[in-house]
Amino acid sequence: MNDRKMVAIYGARMVAMSVYHAIKSLYRDCQVVAFLVTEVKGNLSCIDGIPVIPLEAFEQKDICILIAAQDNYHEEIAAALEQRGMYHYIRIDAKKEAELMEQYYREIERLPFLHALQKGTTRADTAVYCSRFHRDRVLHGRYEYPDWMYPIQAGAALTDMVIADLQDHVGENISKKNVNYSELTSMYWIGKHGKADYLGLFHYRRMLEITDEDLSRLAENDIDMVLSYPAVYYPDILSHHRYYLPESDWDAMLQALRELSPEYADALPELFRGKYFFNHNMLVAKKKVFQDYCSWLFPILERTEELSEPKGSERSDRYIGYLGENLMTLYVLYHHRDLNIVYTSRWMLT
Repeated sequence: MNDRKMVAIYGARMVAMSVYHAIKSLYRDCQVVAFLVTEVKGNLSCIDGIPVIPLEAFEQKDICILIAAQDNYHEEIAAALEQRGMYHYIRIDAKKEAELMEQYYREIERLPFLHALQKGTTRADTAVYCSRFHRDRVLHGRYEYPDWMYPIQAGAALTDMVIADLQDHVGENISKKNVNYSELTSMYWIGKHGKADYLGLFHYRRMLEITDEDLSRLAENDIDMVLSYPAVYYPDILSHHRYYLPESDWDAMLQALRELSPEYADALPELFRGKYFFNHNMLVAKKKVFQDYCSWLFPILERTEELSEPKGSERSDRYIGYLGENLMTLYVLYHHRDLNIVYTSRWMLT
């Protein structure tokens, strides 16, 4: 007789996959019986042997449902559930997701955790830049930046509006490309102009969980790079780009890799059979590591713009930003043995 607790997960993409793997590994008394979606189109029909079902076809109203989608969809999903008489649900918001994934990675995968490292006596000289855009959604609360974090206006060349003291169109820059590069125009600027022993990039509402105390751990432990815990994909991370990009853009990036970094192109098929993916183009790294990464990344992206159809100068769909996430994942997986990388949770401001 099966006495496991039955749950369904609402969602079938990144958040849902991460929550599913954590639940499966940490809570053996739970059994996920379905992934619920608004519509089947664009989603897999089955994940790890579990069916993906449109909500309208799911009849088990007494089952607990875990809402595992981006936070801005939670109200809409909760309303749809209640309309069908389903009131037993739990919202896995960004904070709950971060806590769950931290537990998963610390107990199951045992990734090196920033907060667990030995503290030093002095803070590392650190400058983390928080990328903002003039049309960002207004946050409900206020966030006080620590003295080592600096707002930077991304795409400043595209507007007369000034929203930050630092702007990414000053000095050598690619600010005008922001419509395709998103926060990567800030990353480019940081690589050229950032002045600190450690450089970093956050977003206006996504940040790595790093405290003043953690800055003392960077130099004490000779850390090369700090990243957020990776997201989980199914069946592998090669599938990630298919949700966001036409295959022709992916092929253009692969061609650029083959031309400029053939050793990475050769490694990609094997590395992308894994399930862990680094979203959001966020990191903190030693200045040299940060600049080395930028020196590798941006020529590949520029060549991808030339090869893609339509070319980058003829579009404004953020596709380069999405490709940047794939290239960051490739770079991290390629260098995971020769870089001293540690991990932390991701904050999501609302």
